[in-house]
Amino acid sequence: MLRLCATTQVPEGEGRKVETAEGDFAVFNLGGAFFVTQNACSHGPGHLGEGRVCDGEVECDVHGGRFDIRTGAATREPCWEPLLVWDAVIEAGQVCIRLDQPRTA
Repeated sequence: MLRLCATTQVPEGEGRKVETAEGDFAVFNLGGAFFVTQNACSHGPGHLGEGRVCDGEVECDVHGGRFDIRTGAATREPCWEPLLVWDAVIEAGQVCIRLDQPRTA
């Protein structure tokens, strides 16, 4: 398991960029449920962990494309390619993922 951050570091309704030796991830807290996506926008430059979260979607901070946080599906142009997502596992108050088990929408 790869530990990303404490659950307390991601306020409800927000995301957080997490940099690790294994890569950069975006961790989101939607109503107390945690979700993890790749941090890089699939369209181009942009950090999704720093994007605006609204109605279960994250908006890229560079060009305004959007993605469903739960599935990684692109929901607004110019994005069309889905994100990699990982199932978040909470262990001792830490958001963790199984790095070798990404999925896409």
